[in-house]
Amino acid sequence: MSERVVIGDAELWHGDALEVLPTLENVDSIVTDPPYGTGWVKGGGRAGEFNAKHEKPAWDVFSTAWITMPPSCPTAFFCAESFLGKACLAFDRPHVARYVKTNVRPGGINREHIVSSVPWLADRWEVVEYNGDNPDHPTQKPIGVMRWVVKNFPGTGTILDPFMGSGTTGVAAVQMGRKFIGVEIERKYFDIACRRIEDAQKQVRLF
Repeated sequence: MSERVVIGDAELWHGDALEVLPTLENVDSIVTDPPYGTGWVKGGGRAGEFNAKHEKPAWDVFSTAWITMPPSCPTAFFCAESFLGKACLAFDRPHVARYVKTNVRPGGINREHIVSSVPWLADRWEVVEYNGDNPDHPTQKPIGVMRWVVKNFPGTGTILDPFMGSGTTGVAAVQMGRKFIGVEIERKYFDIACRRIEDAQKQVRLF
């Protein structure tokens, strides 16, 4: 059973994206960071050290099945290097940008690709950002990266994130004056997303 929470111009759903998506009305664009199917690596330690722990929850399965579901609109999603070819098959004429990390873990890949169904408005196809200090989700993107995507992806109306995690896409949408719909299956991250998006709206009202 899905739960719906409305916070200002944000509509947040706690539930399975494959169940919620068919119930949604039209949106302007989809911007999301879906499960990669590769697990994630948590690390720590001082500079030059990295004590890694690999985790792979049951829902971490790479799939593009959600793309064929309504609502149908311009779509951009992040994907791992290993799934870039499969991700590109989701669209007739895929366009690829990328996020480059300035402090990648030792032995890790310093980039994540962003595959989209339509050309971007950006004059560059790459964004470089520090990827630390994001404590709310193991694969949380920096707010600067999500603002870059929201700014340069076509559309000015409602943004949908079917896999919103801790809500960074929603925070970027709020900061840029866009309406937002987000779906998250994990209760822990849904609650974090609600808090972050509510805090973002408070900040916008202050200024």
